[in-house]
Amino acid sequence: MKTLHFTSKPKFMRFLVILLGLFVGYQVVPAEIAINYSLQQDMKFIIYTGIVTDNNSEALPHAVLSVEKTNISTVTNADGEFSLKIPISEINKNLIISFLGHESIRLPISSLQPTKNRIKLKALAFTLPELEVLTKDPNFIIQKMLDNKSQNYSTKDRIMTAFYRETIKKRKTNISLSEAVVEVYKRAYNSSLHDMASLYKSRKSTDYNRLDTLVFKLMGGPFNNIYLDIMRYPEFIFSPKIFENYEFKFVKTDHINDRLMYVINFQQLRHVVDPLFYGLLYIDAESYALARAEFDMDLTNNAEATRLFVRKKPFNAKINTTKAHYIIDYRLIDDLWHYSYSRIDLGLRINWKRKLFHTYYNSSIEMAATDWSDNVDRKIFRKKDSRINPKVVIHDEASGFADPEFWGEFNIIEPDKSIENAINKIQRQLRKRK
Repeated sequence: MKTLHFTSKPKFMRFLVILLGLFVGYQVVPAEIAINYSLQQDMKFIIYTGIVTDNNSEALPHAVLSVEKTNISTVTNADGEFSLKIPISEINKNLIISFLGHESIRLPISSLQPTKNRIKLKALAFTLPELEVLTKDPNFIIQKMLDNKSQNYSTKDRIMTAFYRETIKKRKTNISLSEAVVEVYKRAYNSSLHDMASLYKSRKSTDYNRLDTLVFKLMGGPFNNIYLDIMRYPEFIFSPKIFENYEFKFVKTDHINDRLMYVINFQQLRHVVDPLFYGLLYIDAESYALARAEFDMDLTNNAEATRLFVRKKPFNAKINTTKAHYIIDYRLIDDLWHYSYSRIDLGLRINWKRKLFHTYYNSSIEMAATDWSDNVDRKIFRKKDSRINPKVVIHDEASGFADPEFWGEFNIIEPDKSIENAINKIQRQLRKRK
């Protein structure tokens, strides 16, 4: 049996890079950041906040909230909390709330309060369709998913506005936080050209006192999430020889936003030596579109997996990857599926020579699409001073954290409790300096 070599690893690995270096003598790579002040800040909107739970009052993380018949949307944070800014011109419409395995609901926006909204979703009770209607051949389903890409996803270039956040924790303590509003030139799904991105606004703060002697930087910024779009870049995750690398199994059916889904398990074959992936794919039973994927990297070959992530490291440290978890969600808009949300969670363990205890770092990278536009001008986008490259390291002054209205009319992901506490701490520190 032919053994795959390390050179066959998916290209996607190249964009999930950590820069680890000694604090003394280490030069931080500057980000190519510009704030576009040409945006109009006088747009009138109403902010709605609250929490999405199930019937047992358990928070539902990453539930999707979208304004019906618009491109406006956001997702709940890890605590199920949300913040959604809706233009006054749209408040007569409905808000759609959906979560995997639960009944979607439509609420008149006019029925919401500005704060403390509690939205409950019922667990979905459904009857499995007749077996002859559904195929259970996983390889057939996967091949149909790939073959139907041009039917299920946009064949036109579009502009996606998104909110991006990256956090770095030392054990459970936040030590670095970066946030940005990103404009992505999303090319057609059948295009061979890569997407482009620029930053509207961004802010960052790092507590170097908690980093010991280590500088921890994430390379790639929003491009990590852009390249996680499996249907836009299938070769980055699965590689062209998908059935030679992976085994697929039919698990069950489920529902997302009231649509029936095939749930397909996948894992790399035993003879594959590269660190590939294992997890679940949620594929729409009617169109064979990929609606959601949640998966992990196989860390059996930990040395090679770590080599893929870490670009630089101190000479006196041995690094192991403890977690590499990925989520990508799509949203159905006008009969086509669009990028909605993605998240990457990466864990590292640092073993220092001549030190008794290990150091654990966990980083999270997430990006949610908040608006879409067909107003596309490739030439103008290419000339933007705020354009970033796939190797960018997001870096900006922390002054934005002192301004509670920093994001203006842009929708963001409501901060988790730990992140919210970190932001409040940063704001207190900035006030003390005045």
